[in-house]
Amino acid sequence: MTGARPGRGPGGSAVPGAGGGPAAGGARETGREPAAIALSPILWSRYGPEDLDRIRAVAPGARLVTVAPDGSADGPLDDVEVLLRGSGLNGEMLERVLARAPRVRWIHSASVGVEQVLTPATLERGIVVTNGRGVFSRPIAEYVLMMMLATARRLPALLDLQRERTWQPLQGQELRDLTVGIVGFGSIGRAVASYAGAVGARVVAIRRHPERGVASEPAIDEDPLPLPPRADLVLPPSGLRELLGQSDFVVLAVPLTAGTEALIDEAALAAMRPGAWLINVARGRLVDEPALLRALRQGSLGGAVLDTFRDEPLPRTSPFYGLPNVIVTPHTSWASDRVRARSIEVFLANLGRFVRGLPLHNVVDLGAGY
Repeated sequence: MTGARPGRGPGGSAVPGAGGGPAAGGARETGREPAAIALSPILWSRYGPEDLDRIRAVAPGARLVTVAPDGSADGPLDDVEVLLRGSGLNGEMLERVLARAPRVRWIHSASVGVEQVLTPATLERGIVVTNGRGVFSRPIAEYVLMMMLATARRLPALLDLQRERTWQPLQGQELRDLTVGIVGFGSIGRAVASYAGAVGARVVAIRRHPERGVASEPAIDEDPLPLPPRADLVLPPSGLRELLGQSDFVVLAVPLTAGTEALIDEAALAAMRPGAWLINVARGRLVDEPALLRALRQGSLGGAVLDTFRDEPLPRTSPFYGLPNVIVTPHTSWASDRVRARSIEVFLANLGRFVRGLPLHNVVDLGAGY
């Protein structure tokens, strides 16, 4: 949601080494195997022998080092040039790892959000960062579609009637008559647009570069979507209030940056259409949670589907659990039986490009933060 930053190639394509810093140029000096590769658990699971064999097949001369979520390693890190960072290695631990790994030139984040990766050391050293763009788009879009259908067709109320053993037909809404507003039109936002368009909903989107429409930079191994993404209206970040006022569902799919923290504040919530639902599948810090609680209790919103929160795990004492117009899920919208395999495939494809000296895919703009 911030303005354009340096570090992008012609047409907006990402280039290795973007983001500046004294080591940025060195990131382009690929075309050989890294001396060592450090691996932290991907999606909180250990690497199996078959995973390690596949990495060795791409870079047979590289030494493999396992890094635990607490930053400890089963070998020296002084010659590590590539780091595959799983979700369990937070920013503080990553800083400790980088302090012992002065030769790291490329970090691949298994997650799409990279706020835990863009640490002072990463930025100061100009380390190339890539992410898992495309890996999670389909399961998250399926989750959003599920929740839109559940609320439009009044599934929570129907389940309440079942528990009460009450026979009372309820009238729902058809998604074709509703507007879906998507805040953030990256790979996840476009996947949501594809699924929403497949059921006939009107789609309005916010994009930092609205002139690009629905065009996208291809992600590695990005699954084909049910339909090509479409949007009836693509607005710049300044059009957020317009989107909020038009949308029956507001889907947050924007990266967390300094410019998007608390994006959905009291004023934004007041701008939403009465009865609209907020669906957050991005980061909890995008939302002013006290303001959201007030809006939900006052009844100005239809409700909220919240898969992510400022503090996770969400404490048992959180008032969100008890609100009848809130659906809480434990940061699980991304989870499917395919994402771990896709995550490793994305890393392997980029590792092959690194070894051959080709530009990497899914490069993060260090200035923009995504």
